[in-house]
Amino acid sequence: MLRIPRALYDEIITHCRSRYPKEACGILAGQGELVTRVYPMTNTEDSPIGYAMDPREQLHLEKTMRAQGERLVGIYHSHTASDAYPSSVDVGLAISPEVSYVLISLKDRQRPDFNSYRIDGPRVAPEPHAVE
Repeated sequence: MLRIPRALYDEIITHCRSRYPKEACGILAGQGELVTRVYPMTNTEDSPIGYAMDPREQLHLEKTMRAQGERLVGIYHSHTASDAYPSSVDVGLAISPEVSYVLISLKDRQRPDFNSYRIDGPRVAPEPHAVE
């Protein structure tokens, strides 16, 4: 189960809304199943239907996280006009079944939909999550 403090959940939602109508993306760092820090990333696609993270920005963040004893817990991104469910492209880009994939749907910007998944090859499994 992915656990995320309310303040970090709010940070993710704020980031996603700030990028609308483009997709937002970022990294969730932490320990075990607990998210302890959110790292908003640059969407180099700058698109309403896709995202890609800057490799240089990712490398710098990986070094920062390692130095702080953090590890990659999850990856988040927004969907601006579709449900908070991984697209076929999202499934194809998944890097590990050990990582949480958080999707935020902004179809209703006043009430974003926040869901988490585990992706293992073509298999997408909903992951329980708690905002604490």
